[in-house]
Amino acid sequence: MRDKLARSFTAFFRFFADLWFRQRYDRRALILETVAGVPGMVGAMVTHLRSLRRMERGNGHKIHELFAEAENERKHLMFMMEVVHANAFERFMIYVIQFVFWHFYLVIYILSPKLGHKMTAYFEEEAVKSYDTYLMLIGKGCLDNPPAPQIAIDYYGLRKDATVYDMIYRIRQDEQNHAKANHRFAEE
Repeated sequence: MRDKLARSFTAFFRFFADLWFRQRYDRRALILETVAGVPGMVGAMVTHLRSLRRMERGNGHKIHELFAEAENERKHLMFMMEVVHANAFERFMIYVIQFVFWHFYLVIYILSPKLGHKMTAYFEEEAVKSYDTYLMLIGKGCLDNPPAPQIAIDYYGLRKDATVYDMIYRIRQDEQNHAKANHRFAEE
């Protein structure tokens, strides 16, 4: 049941992302990275508060890993902000999307952390698919492949002449790791 519900939520959100962004994968990455850190932050915060209330020593590894995931997603946003510049309408939509998704995910996570992690794992798997398409479109010459931002070069230790393709490839790897971690958390 939990798995089916997580897949349904993921399909619901994917439908709207596909409808809104179509083939604009650079814009999709920018906007979706503004909310990608929400699950890690919510998960870490709720787990931390629960641990404090129950006066438990455990869960420290999980809290740190979830905060690290949220920070990594924030880095992805910083990279994408150097590549794509949001217009006024997109900035407004970011506020709306963050507000809605934060509260939606907070309720889900409070009611069922395992469902929250399962859902996040599927979100991350969808992100991997989106980044695969982004890479394919760059490879075909349908999207530009400018130099990677210096912040991404420094973060990933990329070559000085690295391109956006190289950066997206590394972001895709991060998303794959987040999917694995959240599947693991859903099973704990």
